[in-house]
Amino acid sequence: MQNLRTLLTVAAALALLPVLLSLIGLGATSAVEVVIFALAALGLNILVGYTGLVSFGHGVWFGLGAYAAGLSALAMGNASMALALLIGVAASAVVALGIGLLVLRRRGVYFSLMTLALSAMGFQLAFRWTEVTGGENGLGGIERPGFLDDNLSFYILVAVLAFLVGAAVLRVLQSPVGSVLVAIRENEGRAQALGYDVQRYKLMAYVLSATVTALAGGLLLYKNRLTSAEPMSVIFSGELLAMVVIGGMRGFLGPALGALFYILFREYLSSYTENWLFWFGLIFLGFVLFARQGLVGIGAQLRERFFPAPMTGAAMAGRKADTHPLPATITARSGSGGDVLASDRISKRFGALKAVDRVSIRVRDRTLHALIGPNGAGKTTAFNLLTGILPASEGRVTLLGQDISGQSPDRIAGLGLGRSFQITSLFPDLTVRENLRLAVQARHPSRTDALADAGAVTEVQTKVEEMMKWVGLSGMDHARAGSLSYGGQRLLDLGLALATEPRILLADEPLAGLSVAERERVGLLIKDVSRHLPVLLVEHDIDRVFDLADHVTVMADGQVLVDGTVEDARNSPKVREIYIGSGTTEVAASARQGQFSAEKILTLDRVNLHYGKSHILQDVSFDLHKGEILALLGRNGAGKSSVLKGVTGIKAPSSGSVRLMGQELAGLSSAQIARRGIGYVPQGRGLFAGMTVRENLELGRIRRQTGEGTHWSLEEILDYFPRLAERLDTPADRMSGGEQQMAAVARALSGDIRVLLLDEPFEGLAPAIVEQLFRTFDRLRDRLSIVIVDHNLDLALALSDRTVVLERGRVLHEIESRRIAQDLDLRREMLWM
Repeated sequence: MQNLRTLLTVAAALALLPVLLSLIGLGATSAVEVVIFALAALGLNILVGYTGLVSFGHGVWFGLGAYAAGLSALAMGNASMALALLIGVAASAVVALGIGLLVLRRRGVYFSLMTLALSAMGFQLAFRWTEVTGGENGLGGIERPGFLDDNLSFYILVAVLAFLVGAAVLRVLQSPVGSVLVAIRENEGRAQALGYDVQRYKLMAYVLSATVTALAGGLLLYKNRLTSAEPMSVIFSGELLAMVVIGGMRGFLGPALGALFYILFREYLSSYTENWLFWFGLIFLGFVLFARQGLVGIGAQLRERFFPAPMTGAAMAGRKADTHPLPATITARSGSGGDVLASDRISKRFGALKAVDRVSIRVRDRTLHALIGPNGAGKTTAFNLLTGILPASEGRVTLLGQDISGQSPDRIAGLGLGRSFQITSLFPDLTVRENLRLAVQARHPSRTDALADAGAVTEVQTKVEEMMKWVGLSGMDHARAGSLSYGGQRLLDLGLALATEPRILLADEPLAGLSVAERERVGLLIKDVSRHLPVLLVEHDIDRVFDLADHVTVMADGQVLVDGTVEDARNSPKVREIYIGSGTTEVAASARQGQFSAEKILTLDRVNLHYGKSHILQDVSFDLHKGEILALLGRNGAGKSSVLKGVTGIKAPSSGSVRLMGQELAGLSSAQIARRGIGYVPQGRGLFAGMTVRENLELGRIRRQTGEGTHWSLEEILDYFPRLAERLDTPADRMSGGEQQMAAVARALSGDIRVLLLDEPFEGLAPAIVEQLFRTFDRLRDRLSIVIVDHNLDLALALSDRTVVLERGRVLHEIESRRIAQDLDLRREMLWM
């Protein structure tokens, strides 16, 4: 129905365009140009708006289509316009196929620069090859058929062709193939992990895009009865890209609006100044800065600004988390009983570092096999070797007896290996339903259908419904994946892995960042899965692992330390020494509670915060004292992280007061708040990848030496984190998770600081690393105040002096932490966990 409305709109616009242009002094000639440029911009938008490939040289296809059609027409004595256009389009498609195989080997800015170089080379070739292209004089002598000599008749032909091509392109974009192009735009790595051959889809998009643009070039050839090298220039390619951006990249009709805007602007402004492109460039910059959705999205942008729609994702308000059985497609699997996945002495070297050293793992059917070890042990690297993301330096990996060593991730996924990710990997701008549909569709024959409606494949939709219910995201169908709470994103990530109907599931820390109740629920879900297909689980919640696992492999320093039963791992002195540490109970008992002063350092008074129309925080009020550690606890979606974002200014409070030492913070920018003495460690660490630890710390210090709070020198920071002294010149993203967490805290301390905000500091860390951080935070209370959000209740309660409990954005309880740490019944009552 939506497609029909779009096509009716296009038909009506094409019918009215010459009439409306004539009313403002422009005729059918201008109408022809609008439609031709709209067609060219539509072709470019297949790449830019839908696939996420920004081409700076797309004019080369416009020019190539014109030259190929023109040379063919002259060779045939202008006998057949239709045949000449067909030859021009076909020749462009063949050349685009060859060029696409080359340029699509690079991503991002490198792809864009290669297209820019292609345009520059095409222009020079067309301009210098005088005997073929006519050089600076252009290629003339083109004649239209007699019945098209009239401009209005020619407009009708162009409009009909544009409508038919537009309808075909719209059908492709709304098909399963089109949905994969959008998935590549959103998260190419995840699309590949689901089993899509992303290179093939990108090549298809590139050829289709070039073909449509080439047709537009051929039509302009017949409109002007000649062509030149100008359409191949970088300038024209920039104009095409500007049309797409100004019209709106994410809307099908956007390029057409951009083309209309371009023609009107050119026709009227060029009569006043020959520098009209300068003013057009300024308008282009304005759209880039202030109207990212272009002309087609201005209405929605204004509506969202003044009448924002509810955003329930972060609060998970619409979720219906009932208990549902596993989808039938998983329970119906018949197990072989033998090894499903096996690695034989696989190794991986990064220069002189041997991250994985001769590791052998055998995962038997219908078992839960746990892979554990301290941070930096090589677990995730081993995962990446098993899934094909990294090639092994030596050794082999087999899946159901088939050697998969060296095969691509999409090929391995297609053979039946599904995985979730340590850092959630979703399609953030797509809805929950669209995310799961892409995963289910990856195993369905419709995935290669370029004509069907992606949302109307009944079997796919049925499986999506089953998976949404099982994973606990019913009611969140239309919430954007990126707007979900962290726990919601974890559930969706697991759902994507299972929706591909794998023969084995590899789950990389699926419990990280979940509340106690969610950990229990997801742990049981994974155990339920393992009764039907094998699961290889990486997880740092050692108690949960020992409760769930059938077999345990312990890694340390890239090698297998223990491979056996749960009891083998539990009773191993080596495992306790390098992984488990002294134990949560002993660590918790060492904390020094109750030593803070009466002086208030941070005060929140009736703070309200909204995401769109969703009221996330409602009259939140509490105080933080000097030298105090305050735990902010609650279930996923309760608003804990939103409180920290409100304090730091990342998300400005809608109303209420946030005061630091009596100074108002509400209304200040995040940078200003940081310079007032607030240090923030976000969930996920947020380190600057590619920069060393030293550079990360220097960036944390440069603008925060203001005298607002305790000054921390590099030597003092390294005294608290001695392990970082050995890693100062190591790129932050090359370190283990535990070392990265230390670096994130150290960066927050750099400069001058009064309050430290910690969002899930223990998430995804080995027990021994957790112990080190716990003792460090306990020492830090002597020099600053801390607010901690963490799902490890035992540690958070043991470390903190007081606890503030949130539920649905409200403060339910404020209590001395010691009381609920020691009274489990009271803890359950207050925390609902």
